[in-house]
This record gives sequence, structure tokens and C-alpha cells, in this order.
Amino acid sequence: MRAVLMAGGSGTRLRPLTCDLPKPMVPILNRPIAEHIINLLKRHHIREVIATLHYLPDVMRDYFQDGSEFGVQMTYAVEEDQPLGTAGCVKNIVELLDGTFLVISGDSITDFDLTAAIQFHKRKQSKATLILTRVPNPIEFGVVITDENYRIRRFLEKPSSSEIFSDTVNTGIYILEPEVLEYLPFDEEADFSRDLFPLLLEKDEPMYGYIADGYWCDVGNLDAYREAQYDGLLRKVKLTFPYTERSPGLWVGENTYIDPSAHIETPTIIGDNCRIGARVQIEGGTSIGDNVTVGADADLKRPIVWNGVMIGEEVHLRACVIARGARVDRRGHVLEGAVVGPLSSIGEEAQVSPNVRVWPSKSVEAGATLNTNLIWGYTAHRNLFGQRGVSGLANVDIIPEFAVKLGAAYGSTLKSGSHVTVSRDQRPIARMVSRSLIAGLMSVGVNVQNLEATSIPVARSVMPTMNVAGGIHVRVHPERSDHILIEFFDRKGINISKGIEKKIEGAFFKEDFRRAQVHEIGNVVIVNHAIDLYSRGFEKHLNLQAVHHSSSKVVIDYAYAVSGAVLPQLLAKFGCDAVVLNASLTQTAPTIADREGLLNQLGHVVEALKATFGVQVSANGEQLVLVDETGSPIRGETLTALMVDMILTSNPRGTIVVPVHASSAVELIARRHDGKVIRTKANPTALMEACHTNPSTVLGGSGEMGFIFPQLHPGFDAMFCIAKLIEMLTLQERTLAQIRADCPRISHKTYSVRCPWTVKGALMRHLVESHAVETLELIDGVKIFNHSHDSWVLILPDAGEPLVHIYANSHDRGWVDETLREYRLRVQEFVYQEQGVEEIKMERVY
Repeated sequence: MRAVLMAGGSGTRLRPLTCDLPKPMVPILNRPIAEHIINLLKRHHIREVIATLHYLPDVMRDYFQDGSEFGVQMTYAVEEDQPLGTAGCVKNIVELLDGTFLVISGDSITDFDLTAAIQFHKRKQSKATLILTRVPNPIEFGVVITDENYRIRRFLEKPSSSEIFSDTVNTGIYILEPEVLEYLPFDEEADFSRDLFPLLLEKDEPMYGYIADGYWCDVGNLDAYREAQYDGLLRKVKLTFPYTERSPGLWVGENTYIDPSAHIETPTIIGDNCRIGARVQIEGGTSIGDNVTVGADADLKRPIVWNGVMIGEEVHLRACVIARGARVDRRGHVLEGAVVGPLSSIGEEAQVSPNVRVWPSKSVEAGATLNTNLIWGYTAHRNLFGQRGVSGLANVDIIPEFAVKLGAAYGSTLKSGSHVTVSRDQRPIARMVSRSLIAGLMSVGVNVQNLEATSIPVARSVMPTMNVAGGIHVRVHPERSDHILIEFFDRKGINISKGIEKKIEGAFFKEDFRRAQVHEIGNVVIVNHAIDLYSRGFEKHLNLQAVHHSSSKVVIDYAYAVSGAVLPQLLAKFGCDAVVLNASLTQTAPTIADREGLLNQLGHVVEALKATFGVQVSANGEQLVLVDETGSPIRGETLTALMVDMILTSNPRGTIVVPVHASSAVELIARRHDGKVIRTKANPTALMEACHTNPSTVLGGSGEMGFIFPQLHPGFDAMFCIAKLIEMLTLQERTLAQIRADCPRISHKTYSVRCPWTVKGALMRHLVESHAVETLELIDGVKIFNHSHDSWVLILPDAGEPLVHIYANSHDRGWVDETLREYRLRVQEFVYQEQGVEEIKMERVY
């Protein structure tokens, strides 16, 4: 049987270790990952190996040559021009595959029983068998769902936290019959998980998942790399040690001298031709390569030291990686998570701070303290994007250096010479961050249309008219006044997709930005006509006569936000009788408690003036809370139901788009008006895209997120919503209190439960497996229907916090209360059990 070793990866997330080394050649226990894979294949009597190469192909060819030294026969297939993807490169060597063959990723460490997997494949008469395993947090992997016979029924590539339906993931190891490759074209990029397997599923080809026992680690990032190294030393995975075990847990190579006064704890591995000086302290978990010198009194606590490194006297290394040929001089400190690239040097008494990366062939001067990456000047983050953009503590996480880099990363995903809009709220912190973003965009040759301080609806609405590639809006976070939120829009004004977010993250983490020449630097143009453009659209989609002749009196609280500079002008233009509160622009954002106080004040003003209604605008013009004529606030699910009723009264048979967790009152109201309801994932981008792609949509959103009027623009817009309310109340001759009274009585409650990231995937799989398929809906999270009660409960993982939200919905308030209690206890008990198991797994003995 032949194996195809996928060894073309460049390993961008492992840089600087992979700057001059392909990912499969990164060492674990002083031997390349690819060598450990070949040893695994040999143990299972697979001795013909075809390696597909792309990035630095000569490194692997020079190391393994024809494979005879390693007990296998090696053949190489190099993708010369461009990478063809995991499946495309295998298709191009189809003439070498005349029988069942195995595909294995070149960047993982595993000891799976491949023989058992092959037997399973043959027993099931499968065309394609995916070797699967269970992981605590499947967000970075492809989730696979199988039925009770292990036949594959569904794929989900790298799910968001709310899309986790299982913790069973694709390991990148496949057993295939050659005929499945007939579905793929020659010389075209194709991916197994994205292209071939979904096609096989669609064609109903027999495709099975073999859930393997044993160890598996995708060495996808530096944390995983260190973890795999430590697990190898602890013998959690069956790997071949290349040296003699001198004493239990201590492996030492040939011609290595260890001073008798050195103190070495186990497990530790030390390579050939090393010199360990006097009084050296080595803690268990340390890995030292070949030809390494360690000076007297050095203190090594679990570092990974590659071949040819020189470590001076009294050096302190702490759970770091020192790559090939690097040097750390006397009394140097390299701390936890730091990486020193190949051939770099750390001067005497210099310190490399935790998680800092030093690129190859760089020098840190004696006595210097390096707090940021040496080349680009900022420490990388694991994830940039949250539920609706990039957010962090103002001037702590989101600082000018970060914003410049983020702007350059975004600009690098666009063509040179592209135009983007940049807008912000009126706060000084937003001005600072937006200017830094603009500098980053200019540096990569992107031109900026600067809308300056304006509300988000204005920024979104003008984008389709400006021939731009995208846009950025910066504001104080609507829910956290000490945080900044940076949102990215596509050319239509919709929040960018997850795919584009990943591209920006890739550019950000690789720190490999396009640098424009002097004559290519981007320009900045101030745009002064944005409000005029917005006003024209505003007028076009309103019944101006109804608004102009309305007898409505409206009280509007702008809560000191930038929308206060826009909406008063528009309402005055239409002749509306509007009383304005708190329309001045302040430099500090009101807290949630401040807004509640202003809302209470608004209710008193509405009641005193006998106004038609009141409204508080928030989230930079995106969200609102209504106050009816009695001074009572209308928000959340009640506001959703009220808006749906009013819109469908004006637009019968229209389509409404709401998030998956919205109350079922929406469907009941839609039935009254012969309307249609579409439910989407509980994130803003999904709502916007659904509104845009369904032409009959008359309203999208919810009371929690805001409302979308897709005929105007694709985003949430509280300002247009206010004008539309005036129009509809006038034409329908109803009051808000009357409309609220007419809405269906549905009990809809929510409760949030703490749930660690590592447990979310197992929890979702447990819920899917413990309920009948016909009761489940998996739009977002796991929704379980009780058809006899016309009720449901939704368990929805939070995208940004270690939480799950439980929503219960029914005509029966008692059922809602009981169901919330039941599922809260179920989730808490499951989390408790899983954490107990995880704590046992995490125990380390050094």
C-alpha cells in the first residue's frame, strides 16, 4: 500500500521557525515531524511514500533522498508554479496510485493505529474513509458528523463557536480508492474537505469516518508545537527516540559531555556532540538538539533548543524555542513562549519578553529588553476578530501601533490603488485609532475616502455610490465604554465575511505586508457630502407626505452620540415636531447605567409632553429603545414583535429576517399578514447578507441588534427607523401601546451559563446526540423543538466569551421556566464532568 505525504505547507503560523524550513521539517524530539510520520507508516507496513512538495522542496529531498536510509522508498512530486491544494496535488499524481492509498498530513504528530483504520475501510467497502478524532476545542478544525454506522453525513470547516455541533474532527488522514479522484480536474486547485468530500457526499458515495484512539496533535501554531514536544517527552505519544536512554526519562546522544555537577531532571533529551557545563540546572521537559553548548550555571526550564545553538553562562531559558544556530550570550533571558529565529543572537544580559518572536539572523544588543517582535514591533494575537469586528481595551489592547499594523494587513488583502472609506464616532480615542488605520492603509498603497466623524448608517449607505473596495468604522464599543470596536465593510456596506476576516488575520499574523514605493503611497480625501447622499436615500424610501402632515410629537434622546448631529437636520427638513434631548457631542461615552438613567428621564418627558412616542438612539445610530405614550420602554423581543407587526401591516406578504434566537411571536405575526420569516445565525453579518440576498425582505434584525431596511442600505439604522415609525403610525392610525397590546403573548426568556472554550464542542455534540434528529435545528447552536407544546429551547455558544446562552420560548410560561432550569442544570453538570476529566488529563509528572 502507498502513502501520500502532504508536505507542501509553508507553516506561516510557525514563523520564524519556518522562514527557512518547510513545516514538516520542523523538529520534534530532534527529528523532523515528517520523519516521525514515516516511522509511523513503517510500523504499519507502508513503505512506499510519495511526498508532495511546494515550499522549499529541496530541504526535504536533501534530507530523505530516496528514503532507503529510513527504511522506505521515497518519491517526490513538486508543485512548481502554484499550490494545487490538498486534493489537487494528489490528483496530479493519480498515475502513481493504482490501488487503495493513504493520505497523511505532514504537519501532525500522531500514533493512530493505521492498520485498524485500513481494515475498517475495507470492511465498510468505503470509497473514502476519514480518520477522525475528538478534541476539546474544534474551532480550528473541520468538524465531521457521522451516523450510527459511522457513515459521514455532514461537514463543517473551521466552525465559529456558535456553529460547533460536534467535537469529532478531521485529522487530515484519509484512506481513499483511486476512483474518487475522477471527480477532480487536472491542474486545478482543489481541497479534500472543501471540494472533494462534499461532492462525494452529494453523489452518495460510501464515505465513512473512523474515530481513532490514540494521540493526535495538529502542529499548526507555536503553542501546539511546544505542546507536541512536551507530550513526546512524556511518552503521551508513541515516538521513536533517536538516542540511548541512559537512565529512566533521560536520553543522551553520542559524544556528549555532561559536567558531573550539572543537575538534570527528567524527562529530558540531549543530542549528539553536546557540552553541558558546570552547575547547569535542567528542568524536566527540556529538549536539546545536536551540537549544542550550554555554559556554566545556565538555568534551563523546559526550553526547546535546536541544533547548533550556543547558550552562554548564567543564561535563563523559560519554555521558549531557540532555533538552529542561534546564540544567547552570558546572563541573557528568553522567557515563556518566546521564539528566537535561526542564526539570531541575544546579547549579554538582554531579555526577550514572553511570547516575543525574533526573526532569523537578527541581533538584540547587550542589555536590551525586547518587548515586541523584532521586525514589526508588535506581539501577535491568536484571534483578531470577534462577533462583529476587532475590539479591545482602548489604548491598552487597541493602540496606535496595533492599528497601523491592522490597517496595513487589511490593505494588503486589497489591490494596490484601491479606495476604502474610513469613518468614526466623535471620541478622541476613535480619532486616534482611525488615523493610525489610515497610516497603515496608505503604507500599502491604498487610498482613503475619509468620512471623519459620522454615524454608522451614513457610512454604510454611501459606500455603494463611491466605488470603494471596502470600509472601516471605528467607535467606542456600544456595550463596553472602555473598549474600542473596529468594523470592516465590503463594497456594499455589509460586514465582511468570515473568509475575508481570515485573510486579514493571515496578513496580520504573517507580518508580511506589501510595501508601497514612495510614488505609490495612498492618498487621503475628506468626503463632505456623505450626509447629503444619505439624506437623498432617506427621502426616497419614506412617504414624505405622511411624515410632513403627521400630527406626531416625538421626543428623541441622542445620548450625546454622533447621530445627534445628523438626524435633527433630516427631521427638521421633513417638518417633524421633534423634541431633542442630549444632542450635544461629548468626548466620553455614557455607560449602560448612564443610558438607563437617560431612558428613565425620557419616559417622564414623553408623559409630561403627551408625546406620541419617545426613542433613545444608541450604538452610533444603529440601535434604539422606544418609549410609548405612557412613558413605558419597549425593547428586546417586544420591540422586535412591534416592528414586525407595523412593517407587515404596511407591506403584507413581505419577508422578515430575524436571528435564530428571536421569539416565535415573529412567525405568529407573519401568519396574520401572509408574510414569510427567515432565521439566520445570531450575528450581524448573517442578518445583513440574508436581507441583501432575499429581494422581498422588508425588515431585518431585532430589538437587541437594531433594524435593517434593505431598500435603503444593508446595515442597521435607528435614524431611518424613527422616521419610518412616524410614517407608519400616521398611516395606520394606531398608538404604540395599542400595537403592543395586539402582539401575541409569548414567554421568551434567556439564561447564560459559564462554559470553557475547551468544553463547548463536546457539549454541542452531547446535545445533538441526546435528542432525536427530527427535533433539532442547527442554524446556529442547537435548537430543540417540543412540537406538542409548539415550544423550543436553544443552546447557543457565545462567540467571544466562555459562555453558552440558553433561550426558552413557549406560550406556556411554566414550561419556559422549567425548561430553562432543566437545561441550565444539564449544561452545568456536563461542564463539571468534562472539566474533571480534563484536569486528570492535564496532570504532568516531571
